[in-house]
Amino acid sequence: MINKPAVDELIGKLSADGHDASRYELCVVVAKRARQIIEQMGGRELPNKMKEITAACYEIDSGKVTSAKD
Repeated sequence: MINKPAVDELIGKLSADGHDASRYELCVVVAKRARQIIEQMGGRELPNKMKEITAACYEIDSGKVTSAKD
């Protein structure tokens, strides 16, 4: 369970450009980014033994990752 950053804060970060994000959208964006991180790392561990999902959440919180409507 992710406590920091809070789920509501992450949803707020994804809610941009006039659309409201949902918990489902947050899950999809985090899962896609986590898979990208796994592919990029090529079997190596992230710094501080951070999990890929945690890294994806921090990237959303910092604004590096956003949601795009298809």
